Amino acid sequence: MPAAAFLADLARAASAAAEAETEFRRSVGARIAALEQERAVAFRRLNLMRGLSEAVGQADDEAAALGAGRAMLAGRLGWQAMSEAREEVLGRFTAVVRAVLALDRGEPDREEPADPAGALAAFEAWYAASRGTPFWRLFDTAMPETPLVDF
Repeated sequence: MPAAAFLADLARAASAAAEAETEFRRSVGARIAALEQERAVAFRRLNLMRGLSEAVGQADDEAAALGAGRAMLAGRLGWQAMSEAREEVLGRFTAVVRAVLALDRGEPDREEPADPAGALAAFEAWYAASRGTPFWRLFDTAMPETPLVDF
C-alpha cells in the first residue's frame, strides 16, 4: 500500500523535527544558563570593585585603605567571625586592594602601572585553584525566609 509508506515517511520526518526541536531547546537553555552566570559574575565584579574603590578612596593612608578594603570584602560576604581560611582569603585580596589604591592615587613612581583587573583575575585564579570553586560562589547565599508576623 503506497499511502502507508508515504505516511511512514511523514511520521519519520515529524519525529526527526521533534527531536531537532528538543535538542535545540536544550542547547538554548544551556546557553541561556551560561550567559546568565556570566552576567551575574560580571555584575558581582563591578559591584565589588565599585565598593572597594569607594572604601579605598575614603582612606587617609595605605594602612587605612588596606583595612577598609579587607573590611569591605568581609562585610559583603557577611563574615563577622574570622577563621584561618577567611584570613587567608582576605590576605590574598590585599593585592587587589593595593592595585585599586595605586590606580586611585595615581602613583607615578611605580615600576609597573596599576592593574586592578589583573590583580582581581590573579586572586580569582588563586581562589579557584585553592578552593576548587569560583570565588563568586561565595556570593550565592540563600536568604532564609522570615515569617511574616502581623500584629
